[in-house]
Amino acid sequence: MSRRVVRQSKFRHVFGQAAKADQTYEDIRVSKVTWDSSFCAVNPKFLAIIVEAGGGGAFIVLPLAKTGRVDKNYPLVTGHTAPVLDIDWCPHNDNVIASASDDTTIMVWQIPDYTPVRNITEPIITLEGHSKRVGVLSWHPTARNVLLSAGGDNVIIIWNVGTGEVLLSLDDLHPDIIHSVCWNSNGSLLATTCKDKTLRIIDPRKSQVVAERARPHEGARPLRAVFTADGKLLSTGFSRMSERQLALWDPNNFEEPVALQEMDTSNGVLLPFYDPDSSIVYLCGKGDSSIRYFEITDEPPFVHYLNTFSSKEPQRGMGFMPKRGLDVSKCEIARFYKLHERKCEPIIMTVPRKSDLFQDDLYPDTPGPEAALEADEWLSGQDAEPVLISLRDGYVPPKHRELRVTKRNILDARPPSGPRRSQSASDTPLSQHTLETLLEEIKTLRERVQAQEQRITALENMLCELVDGTD
Repeated sequence: MSRRVVRQSKFRHVFGQAAKADQTYEDIRVSKVTWDSSFCAVNPKFLAIIVEAGGGGAFIVLPLAKTGRVDKNYPLVTGHTAPVLDIDWCPHNDNVIASASDDTTIMVWQIPDYTPVRNITEPIITLEGHSKRVGVLSWHPTARNVLLSAGGDNVIIIWNVGTGEVLLSLDDLHPDIIHSVCWNSNGSLLATTCKDKTLRIIDPRKSQVVAERARPHEGARPLRAVFTADGKLLSTGFSRMSERQLALWDPNNFEEPVALQEMDTSNGVLLPFYDPDSSIVYLCGKGDSSIRYFEITDEPPFVHYLNTFSSKEPQRGMGFMPKRGLDVSKCEIARFYKLHERKCEPIIMTVPRKSDLFQDDLYPDTPGPEAALEADEWLSGQDAEPVLISLRDGYVPPKHRELRVTKRNILDARPPSGPRRSQSASDTPLSQHTLETLLEEIKTLRERVQAQEQRITALENMLCELVDGTD
């Protein structure tokens, strides 16, 4: 009689643990908007949560260390005229966050390292191009200042935030509302899910669908999809009997899934959070009180169930910390920020190890905060893998870095690369005299703005020095 051999894996015993009460963030009025986004974004410096706000949309940004009860008058980031639906931190600047709203706009914000005295109301830039609500945001993983947005108008727009320009507009590829968008590891392809129940892989620079699978899950509820490190796809959805499913797909053969896992019967959409360093996918259902996690490997059955973290309270949303924000001394391999109705609770995933030394096998080099490409290089067809850093000595977030927006000269002769506009009165040729006058006026205004920016930077530095002095 042959003995059953237990599969060898360093992640077999990963366990989840909720943070102690004094490490949670209390008294936060989490948004009640009915939209299937995570409502929470986190990086090594800040925690951002979409909150209830009268007369518009708002989110709160807290330094990670500011745990405990949050003052009801704590400054918010306000500026949208309708609810905020999605937020996403820039992977290359920990002080920059983008927000998407029901008001059809995207706003990009600079968050100071010090706690602001009043609400932040002025974004660095407002991006206007969608005709309906904007529900999905995603920064490019390797190119600087490249941001993707997807709207209720079934259009995906890719922006250069550094100039405010539309780089690409993908407006004929989806016949219905886009539910999710995910970049692959080097940002050369997109995976999208749509209300028409089709999973698509898109080459954005060619504006074409390179592979698609109709009805990867038979059920009627929304799908989600993420790329794995080796270019496969993980999708979550529902069977015809409303059982929740996780499927692994090879884009070169979309006929049958490589693996399919069926779970429970529930109507909460499963949000997949994939960690390429450990090849573990964590599934968090909205309204669930658990996080299931699976390891993806090269040998059958390819998707291996590891465990489930369960708690009593259902989750309203979930934030997922980038690898560089984890505590490597405690063998922490993932950290979630679970949203309750009135609080946010960190949940820490740990691999049990006896040694206190740095665990090389748990922490391969991971994407750092440096961009590998400029926006124009990516648009011209270049690809680059993320710039990796070692976590051996821990990660210290860089000091405040300012995002400077330089709008392209409106008199530039080159045609815009964005969607075509109809000819209007403003497009008529200008006389040489008018051109010179406008150029002179722009130059004067730029000089004034530059002087004011230098003054603001000097004041911010003084304020930081004062704050450091009081600490």
